Amino acid sequence: MLVSAFTAAHWPAARAIYEAGIATGQATFATEAPTWEAWEAGHLPHSRLVALGAAGQVLGWAALSPVSSRCVYAGVAEVSIYIAAEARGQGVGRQLLGALVAASEAQGIWTLQAGIFPENAASLALHAAHGFRLVGRRERIGQLAGAWHDTLLLERRSATVG
Repeated sequence: MLVSAFTAAHWPAARAIYEAGIATGQATFATEAPTWEAWEAGHLPHSRLVALGAAGQVLGWAALSPVSSRCVYAGVAEVSIYIAAEARGQGVGRQLLGALVAASEAQGIWTLQAGIFPENAASLALHAAHGFRLVGRRERIGQLAGAWHDTLLLERRSATVG
């Protein structure tokens, strides 16, 4: 497996992985994947990564979104990470999130945060393995398919930035 920069050429495969995550009902409040242009506009221009298999296929992707436009939060970003169903349990998420942490710190990011559905045990374990801690539970923070859902807010404070 190779972790490399996420480009527009990877979007069709990454979008399919995102749509599969949406379909689980445990990954996001989104109900459809955006266009490449909308996705690109909503994510930071750095720290965009894909995991590629031996044949060059996209196994997963990770990227950061700004949490605020206020300059005091310039070093705080929200993590998105999605792994193809057929690649789960093979260390793809571990390598991608590790690389994302390193890339974010190289860009001056001092805090990473993630909002994860409590039912998504694999994502919670992955983030915990990379030093994320539970900040708290956000009760009934949003609706999906007409039902209210909680998220767990996790954060990782860099030991080298800030």
